[in-house]
Amino acid sequence: MKNSGHAALSRRGFCLCCIGATTFAETGRWLCPEEVYAKAENIVDLIRGDAAVAPITTHRLRGNVTVLEGSGGNIAVLTGDDGKLLVDAGITASRKRLMEALDALSNDPIKHLINTHWHFDHADGNTWLNSQGATITAQENTAKYLSKTQRVADWDFNFVPHPPGGIPTEIFSDQKTLSLNGTTLALNHYEPAHTDGDISVRFEDADILHVADTYWNGIYPFIDYSTGGSITGMIKASDANLAATTDQTIIIPGHGYPVSNKTELKAFRDMLVATHENVAGLKAKGMSLDEIIAAKPTAQYDKKWGQFVVTPALYTRLIYEGV
Repeated sequence: MKNSGHAALSRRGFCLCCIGATTFAETGRWLCPEEVYAKAENIVDLIRGDAAVAPITTHRLRGNVTVLEGSGGNIAVLTGDDGKLLVDAGITASRKRLMEALDALSNDPIKHLINTHWHFDHADGNTWLNSQGATITAQENTAKYLSKTQRVADWDFNFVPHPPGGIPTEIFSDQKTLSLNGTTLALNHYEPAHTDGDISVRFEDADILHVADTYWNGIYPFIDYSTGGSITGMIKASDANLAATTDQTIIIPGHGYPVSNKTELKAFRDMLVATHENVAGLKAKGMSLDEIIAAKPTAQYDKKWGQFVVTPALYTRLIYEGV
């Protein structure tokens, strides 16, 4: 990952290290990562708290496409006479800094928002962006989850329904094409992967592909089994993403450094395949989850990929659940 990606990780690491250091001072022992996360109020509040203070970094790509980094998932922005289009809404706590970054791009009004999936770090800002004038487009499963109370078991968190303004009104099932600001945008639904509502957004003329949380650049991914995700689906999505790109394509991941390429994407796919095979092999031998975690089946990848909120132990558990 590039430097700005590491900077984003260090803010979260700093928060967790503070919790661990405080406990050491009180008890004389360090907490393991799982204990640190348990002592944090919860992972959702931890991420929202980070978004409340994190700076927004602007990455200008080709043509009139930009990526904004720092408010949950990476946000793509298309500017032009038809109004600003955003791919993902980020976290509401970032609203002031997001508006400043958006205003710095152009004077175009906010008119369009695409949700790549329903998770709060990608759709929390739906309501305020709609209040600014954005019509919200999403796959039908994303709209369904945003419309009702939805629990994510692995986060131990219940998300309440969005108010009416935050619910997507332009709904599609498999594919949708938009023509805005002099370019064509192709929206495509994946088979269940990170969730069962994931979509990619291709900016056709600029050869830029936003693949959202089917790709985490340089970090282990979260897989939401509560809403249809699966490790095998993540691998299939990676294969589809590789087939849809060339060496010239700019690839925008959901998390990690937001400007990526086919070589980095392939490394992610290869990591998914290898760790899946390792965990599946141990499970086939009859080993329990705790025994598999202790065996460290992701060890060769942990230094690069295991330094974010999805720890090697959590990632191993997510694979195990889908084997």
